[in-house]
Amino acid sequence: MNFFKNFLASVLGTFTALGLFFAITLMLISATASIIVSPLAVKSIKSNSVLDLNLNVPITDRNPSFDELDIIFDLNDQVLGLPEILNAIDKASKNPDIKGIRLRSDFIPAGWSQTRSIRNALLKFKNQGKFIYSYSDFLTQKGYYLASVSDSIILNPVGVFELRGLASEVLYYKDFQDKYGVKMEVVRHGKYKSAVEPYLENTMSEANRFQIGSLLTNIWETLRDEIALERNINIETLDFLINEDKIGTLDNALDENLIDGLGYETDVENMINVQLEQQENDKVNFISVSTVNQSISDYNKEIKDRIAVVFAKGPILYGEGTKNIIAQGVFVETLKELADDDWIKAIVLRIDSPGGSALTSELLWKAIEEVKKSKPVLVSIGNVAASGGYYIASAADQIFADPLSITGSIGVFASLPNMQGLTKNLGINSETVETHPNAIGYSIYKPISEEFKKQTKKSIESTYYTFKKRVSEGRNLSDTIVENISQGRVWSGKQAFEIGLVDSIGGLQETIEAASKLVGIENYNLIEYPRFDENLGSFLTDLSISLGVDDLFNVFLSNFKKSEFMKLTNQSPIDRLQMALPFEIKIY
Repeated sequence: MNFFKNFLASVLGTFTALGLFFAITLMLISATASIIVSPLAVKSIKSNSVLDLNLNVPITDRNPSFDELDIIFDLNDQVLGLPEILNAIDKASKNPDIKGIRLRSDFIPAGWSQTRSIRNALLKFKNQGKFIYSYSDFLTQKGYYLASVSDSIILNPVGVFELRGLASEVLYYKDFQDKYGVKMEVVRHGKYKSAVEPYLENTMSEANRFQIGSLLTNIWETLRDEIALERNINIETLDFLINEDKIGTLDNALDENLIDGLGYETDVENMINVQLEQQENDKVNFISVSTVNQSISDYNKEIKDRIAVVFAKGPILYGEGTKNIIAQGVFVETLKELADDDWIKAIVLRIDSPGGSALTSELLWKAIEEVKKSKPVLVSIGNVAASGGYYIASAADQIFADPLSITGSIGVFASLPNMQGLTKNLGINSETVETHPNAIGYSIYKPISEEFKKQTKKSIESTYYTFKKRVSEGRNLSDTIVENISQGRVWSGKQAFEIGLVDSIGGLQETIEAASKLVGIENYNLIEYPRFDENLGSFLTDLSISLGVDDLFNVFLSNFKKSEFMKLTNQSPIDRLQMALPFEIKIY
């Protein structure tokens, strides 16, 4: 009897689950179809509205895709794209019904360059005579840098305030390799090409320490100067307060004019009511980024001229490419398509990449050279465009970078994993049979031979020479100058401008404006590329970002960098020669 009860319960449960699955699927299809059939209505903005700018959510360089499912699952503003943030702030500054902004930037999950772009947009907003009030439960250093533009900064009475200067931490793996029998065979070129240093040493070289220190100092000077300007604090005083740890408490931060008060979100709402000349307990009409962006259509069907914005994000690998991996497949095809499109008048290539495959970098460089024959290509450097990322950028007609961007790293290396020690400890031995002395070339189960190392060194020298030639010709710099600023050395965007690696200081918006002026058009539509298949899978990928799934993986591998893990487990012969950052950039 119990068997039949359990059997029937199991069958009933299965059919119930299937029924729910099909019901939800039909709801999704129906809802999606209705959205596709009837375009989003333009939303009106009420008088005395305030833009609620909560930046404590994942911020991507490109606007999140698959808006239909975002709407169905009410995920608007759970993941924000940098363009939509800047667009909303710009629209709000021009809309007389939007009086100000309530800012939340406790722990803004964006790069320094992206953060500065948002900050500059907020400054333009303020210059229109509108207010910005900031409230935070706690303020990280990056969050405070952004909030410093506010008319008033209110912090929770038991919150945390951080302003301590910059630091970068580099992990070294020599002892780890010796202990577990995993060794990276390294061939490199360049005084500063220290991407491989952690495999060879237990301590930081003077060359690496010098370049990191120079980079941090230059970036800090920009942050410090801009904070001091908006908070009306002397630069030397700000450095003194940090050096002497004079702002370790909220009371100290308040006394030194770094924040304006301690309170709660309701206090900020009351301040906004006063600013709006409303009653203290009146409800403020807060509006979201998506609401502001839907208040005015960005696309004008009557305008035929277009500027293409091509987003290239992630490591550079040989293959097809995705939203988070730069590869020749989709990107070369996209550039060819844009070259043949007469409505596309200019191309802005937004690069956010630490580099990667030398071969793929060359293929993308060549593709840009071909496109330039028909229309201009301008590069906007995001948080980083280093090594292979800069190799690609060097082909552009103009290069823009933010002062806080990281670029350069002109150098080449090869790092090949040798697992012989590990496999021997596990009782695994490898034997080979060859028709010629060097037929096997490289194997992870044996040390590389002197002949193989010699040939790899020749390839690196040849690739390094080509890299310098691309930079010399693309930037119109002498061979001597290029050699002096190469050797794997990394630079801030500000430093890169001073030595001629970039043409102008500016973000994505400034690059787009420069492109429009270059081709002589004032009215144009912006079109984002590459175009990837937008389906439920891509939606779930975006959803995983909003839920922090990737962050969990990063935490799991926090003591063993994910990029190094991938190098050990997924080394492709095509990608052996690397143009990549000399160390993992994490500026705290």
